[in-house]
Amino acid sequence: MCAMYMPGATAVGITFDQGVVFASERRIAYGNFLVSKTTKKTFPITDFVGATCAGLVADMQLLSLQISALAKIRKLELKRDVPPNSVAKMMSNMMYERRFFPLLTQVIVGGVTDKPKIYTLDPLGSVLPDEYAAVGTGAEMALGVLDPQFKENLSEKEAVDLAKKSVRSATMRDSFSGDGIDVMVVKKDGIQEFTEKI
Repeated sequence: MCAMYMPGATAVGITFDQGVVFASERRIAYGNFLVSKTTKKTFPITDFVGATCAGLVADMQLLSLQISALAKIRKLELKRDVPPNSVAKMMSNMMYERRFFPLLTQVIVGGVTDKPKIYTLDPLGSVLPDEYAAVGTGAEMALGVLDPQFKENLSEKEAVDLAKKSVRSATMRDSFSGDGIDVMVVKKDGIQEFTEKI
């Protein structure tokens, strides 16, 4: 696939005092062609772990289904919930195993156990822990908002507002991003999702 036809996107992940917020826009564009305006790029993996992506959404859909199934099996073996770092490691292993025919997606995965955690993965499975992250063609614009405004122990409302603001700023300058924002909030009492128009 030619690089000019790689899909763009903007997705962010932010930790806050009680959990993690993921936000992504809803557009899929290949080159100059707008393929979809309603694509969901946030994925619940377990009851307490979620993910968001930029790149080929089909690859992420496959990855999230497989990791979700593996996490269920692991939960049955351990008799407890699978923590975010284990889910990130399972994703990393699967992506690295496919390094010669890679899953063309950048992933932010995270959740909450004793404290909120997020991890960024590239298509070859590198795992980078962080407190906030952005991926995709709009990542530079999103990080321009996140870097000066993120602080530790944000409230849920502050984190959701910051996530929406960072994705919104990316959609203003990145033609591959737009058409609304999907937000997913992961806390100890479960996952909440909602969509907002830009």
